[in-house]
Amino acid sequence: MKDRSKRELLTWSRFFWSTLFVAVFCILFSSISYSSFHLLRGQGRTKPELLSTWRNPLMEAVTEESQLTPSVTILQTVMIPDQSFLFLNHLPSSILYTKDSIDCVYLSPNSSEPVLMLNPLYIDGGNGSGHQAIVRCPLQPRGVIVTLRLKASGGRLLRPGPTYRWDSLAYEAVIDYDNSTIVFFKGFGLKPNKLSDPTRFECVYGWEFRMRKLLLRSEVLSIGQEIARCKTPLSVLNSNGRVSSQRPADSIRVSVKLKGRDALPSAALPIARPEFGQANGEEKLHEMCVCTMLRNQARFLQEWIMYHAKIGVQRWFLYDNNSDDDIKRVIKMLNYLNYNVTRHLWPWIKSQEAGFAHCALRARGHCKWVGFIDVDEFFHSPLDLSLGDVVRGQSKVGNVGEVRIFCYNFGPSGLKKVPRKGVTVGYTCRTRAHERHKSIVRPEALNPSLLNEVHHFHLREGFDFVTLDRPIMGINHYKYQVWEVFKEKFYRRVATYVSDWQDEQNVGSKDRAPGLGTRAIEPSDWSSRFCKVNDTELRDRVVETFEDPETQTLPWEREGGREAGEEE
Repeated sequence: MKDRSKRELLTWSRFFWSTLFVAVFCILFSSISYSSFHLLRGQGRTKPELLSTWRNPLMEAVTEESQLTPSVTILQTVMIPDQSFLFLNHLPSSILYTKDSIDCVYLSPNSSEPVLMLNPLYIDGGNGSGHQAIVRCPLQPRGVIVTLRLKASGGRLLRPGPTYRWDSLAYEAVIDYDNSTIVFFKGFGLKPNKLSDPTRFECVYGWEFRMRKLLLRSEVLSIGQEIARCKTPLSVLNSNGRVSSQRPADSIRVSVKLKGRDALPSAALPIARPEFGQANGEEKLHEMCVCTMLRNQARFLQEWIMYHAKIGVQRWFLYDNNSDDDIKRVIKMLNYLNYNVTRHLWPWIKSQEAGFAHCALRARGHCKWVGFIDVDEFFHSPLDLSLGDVVRGQSKVGNVGEVRIFCYNFGPSGLKKVPRKGVTVGYTCRTRAHERHKSIVRPEALNPSLLNEVHHFHLREGFDFVTLDRPIMGINHYKYQVWEVFKEKFYRRVATYVSDWQDEQNVGSKDRAPGLGTRAIEPSDWSSRFCKVNDTELRDRVVETFEDPETQTLPWEREGGREAGEEE
């Protein structure tokens, strides 16, 4: 009898625990299914046409594949005039960053089969600049969706992300040290060099900007050009740890809108970046830094950095505007030689003013003074002063927040091929008068709006600028180099308010070569143009300072002798 009771008790116990296990399993399964359903719906609301056009078999294939491989997702696709940028949360270490490791796949809305498959134009694995990876694909045909196939992950096809136009988008955001949000955007056509009325605009935070009831709204503190400073809602500040999580597709985003109209689409995550630092307070690590924006300038980078290090630059912030040369290799080599060079991926085209404002924020916590020049521009003091001498001297004169320095444009100087010894030695003939200026600024002196004209910034009240005469310091601007180099300018200009060379507007602007026109055709007399003054001051100083007395070579001359297309 006891044995029977014991067996019945054991049976009931097993039945109870089995029933409980089944019930818990059903609840968990229902919860996961419900969450997954809503997650897919949430993604669909961001760009519903991208999800709704996929057929079920292809959707199921993508889902099955994602369970077998690390989660790689396309955060968004941004279309510029000739390419599509696909932003990924990361690329697995198993994938080599080559054009042979990934396919750009183009899908028709009405078919699960690819209509076109091409090699990427360029793959960038990311560099800690806010984007983990970018794959640049040829621009997709109208009405076709672009996605990626990862060959190293068994040919996995990624789910497409929402697609945006580059000229109507909030694309970057930073939560500043005062807890305001700085938003970089395109789309309102605001006037250059002028603040707009902030009361006409508002900032919005959320996940889906077409659902107005779910948006957090905040005051715009200042807005001008393509930069807005917003008052950050407390709930966003409190959730900032989640904003910067490893799931940016689920993170809150910020945008700007004209009151009464829809907000700009947004790919901008409002993330606090401790490395940006405060404008005031602790002692800066570097006295002199330089910011620049460049594209395909790797072959000139070594000379530019080595020279400026000799006259006092201690750190370089390079904003890479879609280079596809070997810039990463050159930077790696320079850092191995103990030059402090940071590459920041900045894919946004026609945005130099915004990029310089972003760089001013980035350099603020590290640098007392920051110079904003291009890679073909070289500071030069006929009195042999260092940059440190210049900025320290100006710091003693009133409350100087900016030093402006005139530029002198050099021409091809009779050359037809790239000079092997570099631009400072090869080009020695320039125009007579200076043209425009570039600036060195104290970051804490900048106006909170960050308004700038590339050549100089707007300053806070109480700060002023000084302009230096050439005997103290000037800038050798090697603007008109041999045709092989100069013709690359026709591809695209980086400044927002500067016309591209092929545009039929502002043909008489100082940003163009006088009399050149809008076609990349070499004039017969190009090598002799822009030659009014024979100026060898910087060439002589460079040779005296850098040339090896035994080999008569300069440190930036390429190994292996003269390359094809270079001047003897």
